[in-house]
Amino acid sequence: MSSIAKRLASQTAVYGISSIVGRVLTYLLVPIYTGRFAAAEYGIVTALYACVSFLNVVFTYGLETTFFRFANRPGTDRQLLYNRVLSLLLTSSILFSALLAWQAGTLLRLLSLPSGQERYAVWLALILGLDAIAAIPFARLRLENKARKFATIRMANIVLNVALNLFFIVVCPDIMAGEYLTALQPLVARLYDPSIGVGYVFLANLAASAFTLLLLARELAAFRFHLDLSALRPMLVYAYPIMLMGLAGMVNETLDRILLPAWLPEGFYPGKSSETVAGIYGACYKLSIFMSLVIQAFRYSAEPFFFSQSTEKNSPATFALVLKWFTLCCAFIFVFISVNLEDFAKHFLRGAEYREGIAVVPVLLLANLFLGVYWNLSVWFKLTDKTYYGTYIGGAGAVLTIVLNLLLIPVLGYMGCALTTLACYFMMAAICWWLGERHFPVPYPVGRLLLWLLVASGLVALGWFVSFDDYWVRHLWHGLLCAIFVGLVVVIEKPQRILAR
Repeated sequence: MSSIAKRLASQTAVYGISSIVGRVLTYLLVPIYTGRFAAAEYGIVTALYACVSFLNVVFTYGLETTFFRFANRPGTDRQLLYNRVLSLLLTSSILFSALLAWQAGTLLRLLSLPSGQERYAVWLALILGLDAIAAIPFARLRLENKARKFATIRMANIVLNVALNLFFIVVCPDIMAGEYLTALQPLVARLYDPSIGVGYVFLANLAASAFTLLLLARELAAFRFHLDLSALRPMLVYAYPIMLMGLAGMVNETLDRILLPAWLPEGFYPGKSSETVAGIYGACYKLSIFMSLVIQAFRYSAEPFFFSQSTEKNSPATFALVLKWFTLCCAFIFVFISVNLEDFAKHFLRGAEYREGIAVVPVLLLANLFLGVYWNLSVWFKLTDKTYYGTYIGGAGAVLTIVLNLLLIPVLGYMGCALTTLACYFMMAAICWWLGERHFPVPYPVGRLLLWLLVASGLVALGWFVSFDDYWVRHLWHGLLCAIFVGLVVVIEKPQRILAR
């Protein structure tokens, strides 16, 4: 079991390091955005990217997970499977992107965004199409355990995206304002259009997505167009519940940022428009990204790992071990970020108005932890080909998300959004575990893990409600709380036993 756990950990580390470094680079843009754009303007980015999350699911419609499942079946011709799946995705991506670009104005009206910015939606349509086409080549790299190449390409995408953001949002405006390098003003005037403004966020993303396809040239060169709908039918039957599950997941993840400006009573936050409030919540939501990074890195490595381990005799024990240490690692992140949140907020949320909402961050961190637990638990319906259970669970979460947001936003504002997210992901994890016990029993230490999460929550509460004015005393106190959690894990769980096996 040790070698299996170490292999999963090593691959997660490769995916994780690239994701963390890449996302940290991306996250460094948050101070730029919050310093250069008003909260209302940043609210436009928040609303459109919330829609991107939904549309990403539609554009890929569950084919990544389906590709893993069918590629691991005995006797499968993986190259033929790759050709068929990518042919389907290429065709649908072109159609979906064209449709979305055609209906750009409709999308803006549905989101109650200002007219005249249809080009933003067109750029997003192109981004979605390019990213969907890249999804299966990336999945092939994961299937072939080429974690380093996968991570390198992802990193290149993010570095280019960040560099272009800095160039168009910081460097070009400063040069045109005469702050430095004034000799370059004629050249910059040809490249930079001040009227685009926040639109450069989308243009930078578009350029990075196109560059990613170039880096996947070898994987794309091996592709041969082969659209065989009859052969794809079993895969589509497997995939469509995953797509519905993904859509429900996006409701749970992003609907709060869409409903918040629409459902917030006027004057709930004195002197702030609904767009401003959405911008504040969207920026604070970014602080929960540290938990999302771990979950994303884990999913990249765990999904092909779970499928490859499904035929092993001791796979249930392996799955239980993975969930245990995943949860403990995420619990430490929850404690560390939450007790040091004031410092994180000062560095990443430059505008004072954005820091008014940081109380939502610990709630969102814990919510994302339960989402990670759910992804671990969901292995049972993927391995038993009962993906429709994922649709039911995701649908139940979506209903809860809609109901609680409508009830809590008028009463609690953006804190109502955060509590709704926590309630949704906790319920999904609980239902998934309960159903899994009946269809694919795994000896998960559920009671023990819940106790650890209570301990972590208690330490976070101490960090928030017992405070010190002195800088060094406060940081020593926060460090002590983190050390207490780590010490308890080492003494009680004895991780060295796992490593020694």
